[in-house]
Amino acid sequence: IQFLVAIVATISFGVTFRIPARHYLPCGLTGAVGWLTYELAVMLGVGAVTANLLAVIPLTLLARLFAIGLKAPVTVFLLCGIFPLVPGAGIYYTAYYFIQNDNVQMAASAADTVKIAAALAIGISLVLGLPLPQQKKRP
Repeated sequence: IQFLVAIVATISFGVTFRIPARHYLPCGLTGAVGWLTYELAVMLGVGAVTANLLAVIPLTLLARLFAIGLKAPVTVFLLCGIFPLVPGAGIYYTAYYFIQNDNVQMAASAADTVKIAAALAIGISLVLGLPLPQQKKRP
């Protein structure tokens, strides 16, 4: 069920940002693969930061493959695909504790949120840093 919800949520995010309709399903699958990987990692006892790092790697690979196959920018699939992994609750609670003047809880929540965001950025950078295979030029 969560796989399907991740597809719908990712497609909804894509609709909000007006991506072309032909990219809805690939974007949805990209987000769902990332979420499934995250959930599997959490079920295996991996922490949230590591689970996000592990999830963003296949997500970015898939986004890159869809970008090549559909001749579209990788950001179309990548930005929609990471939507389920973005630490929205962490951002919310950081702001909430800030407003409540609970500096200890705010700092803890902010640190966790920054770690997750950094894990996402590192995973994306690792995959996008891989060289693409060179196509042979026809004479």
